[in-house]
Amino acid sequence: MSVNVNRSVLDQFYRYKMPRLIAKVEGKGNGIKTVIVNMVDVAKALNRPPTYPTKFFGCELGAQTQFDAKNDRYIVNGSHEANKLQDMLDGFIRKFVLCPECDNPETDLHINPKKQTIGNSCKACGYRGMLDTRHKLCTFILKNPPENESGSVKKEKEKKNRKKDKENGSSGGEAGNNDIDAPDAVDGDDDDEDWAEETTEEAQRRRMEEISEHAKGLTLSEDLEKTLEERVNMFYNFVKQKKEEGVIDSIDKEILAEAERLEVRAMGPLILSELLFDENIREQIKKYKRHFLRFCHNDKKAQKYLLGGFECLVKLHQSQLLPRVPVVLKDLYDSDLVEEDVILAWAEKVSKKYVSKELAKEIHAKAEPFVKWLKEAEEESEGSEEEEEEDEDNVEVVYSSSARELKMEATKPEKSEKEEDDIDIDAI
Repeated sequence: MSVNVNRSVLDQFYRYKMPRLIAKVEGKGNGIKTVIVNMVDVAKALNRPPTYPTKFFGCELGAQTQFDAKNDRYIVNGSHEANKLQDMLDGFIRKFVLCPECDNPETDLHINPKKQTIGNSCKACGYRGMLDTRHKLCTFILKNPPENESGSVKKEKEKKNRKKDKENGSSGGEAGNNDIDAPDAVDGDDDDEDWAEETTEEAQRRRMEEISEHAKGLTLSEDLEKTLEERVNMFYNFVKQKKEEGVIDSIDKEILAEAERLEVRAMGPLILSELLFDENIREQIKKYKRHFLRFCHNDKKAQKYLLGGFECLVKLHQSQLLPRVPVVLKDLYDSDLVEEDVILAWAEKVSKKYVSKELAKEIHAKAEPFVKWLKEAEEESEGSEEEEEEDEDNVEVVYSSSARELKMEATKPEKSEKEEDDIDIDAI
């Protein structure tokens, strides 16, 4: 059964139709997923790649999506009803299909990868404008432009068509040939001009850029079709390679970009802690602070993964790091890599997600003095006056290697600039 592309139009004779979306729920438990059976046909009616509406559903639902173009399987994790997805598809059509001037769906998207913009043109009214790129799907579209025919392919087809026309024309009489020769000669001149333009150095450079961008888009599409585990392993190998090449210290932005490309940003600190930290973690926190801040700043999920990475590190270097758990946690806290409420939430529950239950209990037991200090500091700050707060600023938690425990010591206040709420990572 077909429905109007613009479902706000109730006219039954409306010419723009699309198949009603069909959804099939598969699996159970954590593996449950919704397969959009006819996504290819729906996307064809909208003149958009099937990955776009599928990814749009994922963005709106906060769910992972999977693409299997070879088998025409487009999947949204979780259980979702077809009617709900159909309503959601209306939102996609309004934002990314209908012309903002005439509401006609005969539109094309135009991607400018250099300027990171998405243009929209309407074949019906001639409208040309720019899309609002604040929606999360726009990031995906910019990295995966519509696979329209390139100019070179179109020209090649046109040349073949003209060649066929010439061959057909040559079989006629002499007079008929004279009638056809004139436009063919013009076509031939056009071919020569096209060829001359395509062989210039500038044209070759543009063509290579187009090929490069297209290859990147294809690679990204293939990478995003991989499972989460495969993408995490790809990110791990990327960081490992950069470390082996000796360039890891200066490419914090590039590392973040790769994690975002593979859609594993939140898990980045878990991978980085495995590759950049060892038993000398206290010095390494200072060295790689900028790398971790790019992931952890204002991202509590990434901070939780960093604590998980630290637990894994304690397992590998148990004799050296287990006694130093509280001071390492304080280093992470002082470096703004883990926020207070994240640490307190972590301390509330012993988990065996990263290490054994027994080791997790030991780690939490060692962390208890620091956690207690955090709680007490929070309570005191809430009930104290401004003068008392100034005094507390001169108290520091230090680690005694002989006593292997945290203690409070008075310290002289250092003259330093007031910390800002927003951290400029690039200035670090």
